[in-house]
Amino acid sequence: MRCPFCGNNDTQVKDSRPSEDNATIRRRRYCPSCGSRFTTFERVHLRELTVVKSDGEKVPFDREKVQRSMEIALRKRPTTSDQIERIVNGIQRHLETSGETEIPSKAIGELIMERLMEVDKVAYVRFASVYKDFHEVKDFDEFIEKLGDRN
Repeated sequence: MRCPFCGNNDTQVKDSRPSEDNATIRRRRYCPSCGSRFTTFERVHLRELTVVKSDGEKVPFDREKVQRSMEIALRKRPTTSDQIERIVNGIQRHLETSGETEIPSKAIGELIMERLMEVDKVAYVRFASVYKDFHEVKDFDEFIEKLGDRN
């Protein structure tokens, strides 16, 4: 692993431990060249996923993009970064075990919305407002009314 501080290619692992959900391994590393310490995470990728956007464009699946969108929706809500990490791991695992290598972006958005609905309804509405491209207040009203009908 290359040191992010000095670029040295010979770093040492000082400590390894599984994450809470056993989906990743956290490694503390040390660079003998500059003396810096840093953390890396190792994840199993079952298959390479490709996201098919609504315009037909194909891009590699970006786990960090899913995580960022969830963090934005859950900002200032009573959730921890560990909870978000577990949710994102679950979404990625679900996609990797689905048997498909090309996933429509709509399916990923729906998965995120399902998970947010279970975790925090305010975050669910926040995400939906962007995902479903709300333009007016009445869009929110209609969506929240449907949400109330579901409960």
